[in-house]
Amino acid sequence: MQHVVVTIDGPAGAGKSTVAKELAQRLGALYVDSGAMYRAVAWLAVHYHVPANEEEPLLQMLSEHPLKLYRSRQGTMEIFVDGHSISDQLRTPQVSDIVSQVAVHPRVREQLTQWQRETGKHESVVMDGRDIGTVVLPDAQVKIFLTASLAERARRRVAELSNQGYPLTTEELIEAIESRDEQDASRAVAPLQPATDAYHIDSTEKNVAEVVEEILILIRKVTHE
Repeated sequence: MQHVVVTIDGPAGAGKSTVAKELAQRLGALYVDSGAMYRAVAWLAVHYHVPANEEEPLLQMLSEHPLKLYRSRQGTMEIFVDGHSISDQLRTPQVSDIVSQVAVHPRVREQLTQWQRETGKHESVVMDGRDIGTVVLPDAQVKIFLTASLAERARRRVAELSNQGYPLTTEELIEAIESRDEQDASRAVAPLQPATDAYHIDSTEKNVAEVVEEILILIRKVTHE
């Protein structure tokens, strides 16, 4: 496969990570979950009791406990801190509650964005997040903006968190997702919005395989034109 960079942006619970992982596997590309990097910063803030709304302490924390990123055998990025993988600890409610606060800091974003850009230079990449097509990789050949209804996004998150041992009601998740959507869309730095040349997909009534196939068709069209 020729070098291809695909970005998948969209709101919380739209299915970005699930679709991106499957797409990367089908393409033989590296999957990069940019949101996991911000969640890793939020996890560190919770773990070390650093205020998420203060940029300087967060930057100091990152200098003392830098993120180490490795490619797993499955072709995904695994995040290590202080010699231990934290990849399976990044979707707790405590992390979700503050990740938007972490993501508004310009210098925190700059530090993570620099690494994200480097990954797309050397190999085929599928990267998902909220500002990948607009800010991080604006020259990507294929840009997707993936959405779903609020009720469906809440239902998916309830199932995901329940499997992880964090039982929440759909009503609680709807409120949390609405708040996250508002924070992401209104932040001054790199707000959530589709790139002008993004291809929009509503996944409310589509399964993962259907969404992935739709993107693959688009990739074939773009890369063969």
